[in-house]
Amino acid sequence: MLHHYDFRPISIFAGRSNPVLAEAIAGYYGQSLGQVTIKEFSDGELYVRYEESIRGRDVFLIQSTNPPASNWLELLLMIDAARRASADRITVVIPYFGYARQERKDQPRVSIAAKLMANMLTTAGADRILTMDLHAPQIQGFFDIPVDHLYGSAVFVEAIRKLNIENLLIVAPDMGSIKRARAYSSKLGCGLAVIDKRRAQANQSEVMSIIGDVKGKNVILVDDMADTAGTLVNAAVALHERGALEIRAACTHGVFSGPALERIANSDLIEFLVTDTIYHDPATLHKKITTISVASGFADAIRRIYTDDSISTLFTE
Repeated sequence: MLHHYDFRPISIFAGRSNPVLAEAIAGYYGQSLGQVTIKEFSDGELYVRYEESIRGRDVFLIQSTNPPASNWLELLLMIDAARRASADRITVVIPYFGYARQERKDQPRVSIAAKLMANMLTTAGADRILTMDLHAPQIQGFFDIPVDHLYGSAVFVEAIRKLNIENLLIVAPDMGSIKRARAYSSKLGCGLAVIDKRRAQANQSEVMSIIGDVKGKNVILVDDMADTAGTLVNAAVALHERGALEIRAACTHGVFSGPALERIANSDLIEFLVTDTIYHDPATLHKKITTISVASGFADAIRRIYTDDSISTLFTE
C-alpha cells in the first residue's frame, strides 16, 4: 500500500520566538530547519519569505506564542505564506499557546481571546495544531481542525523519579490544578494534597487551606504555567508553615514575567523544574531553576503525524 509520505517530503520551519527549541526538535527528527527569511520593515511591519520550494510538502511550523504579540502575527504570516506557496498540509506546532487564559467571557465587554486566536490560525490556513498543556484544555473545542495536545508530565514524571525523593507528596496549588496533580500522583504512586485559596474581601490577603497532611513530606507543586510565580511561592510558604520538608515546583510553561525570577530566587522552593516551551537566556535563570527539554516529544509527535500513525500514546496526562 502506498502512503502519502512515501512521496511527500517534510519541511520544518521555525519562527523567532524559540529558535533553540525549534532546532532541537528538528535535530531529534533528523533534519535541519528550512530556510525562511523573517524581518521587520522600518515601520515595524513584518515580512516572511520561504527561501526554498515547499510545493506539495508536509510543512511543520514551530512557534511559541508568548509575548510580544508579534509572535502571533509572525506565525500567521508564516501560515499564509506556506498556503500561498502550495504546501500540501500545514501543521502548526505551538509549544506554548499564548492567550489561553482568556478562554471565557467572565466579565461584561471582554474578549474571548483564545477563541479569536483559534479562528485566526484556521483562517490563515492551518490544517492541524500540535501544542502542549493548554491552560484550559477545552480550547481544543475552539478549533474545527484536528488538535493534538501533549502533556508536560511526560518529561516531568521521569525527571522526578530520577530524584529518588522519599515521602513524596504531589500538591495542587489551586483547585483548578487538581486533575493534573492527581495524574502525577497516580503515575508516581504517591499521595495528593490540594491548596484551597480564598479571599474573604477584596484587597485582603488570601487565606490558604491545605486539604491533606503535608507534615514531614517532601512536596512537589505541579502547575501548567508560572507567570509572576506568586501562587507557587505563596503556596510554598503555606506548606512550609504546616510542616512540609523539601518543597519543589514543576511547571510546563515558564512565562516568568515581572518579579517571577526574583520571587523564585528568594522563595522556600529548593528547586523549580520547567520545560523549554518558552525561551529564556540560561544566564538570567537562578540556579534553583532546572530546564527540561520537550524537544524529543514534539519530534516524536511530528513523525507520527507525518506517517499518519496514532499519537494517542503521547496524550496520557
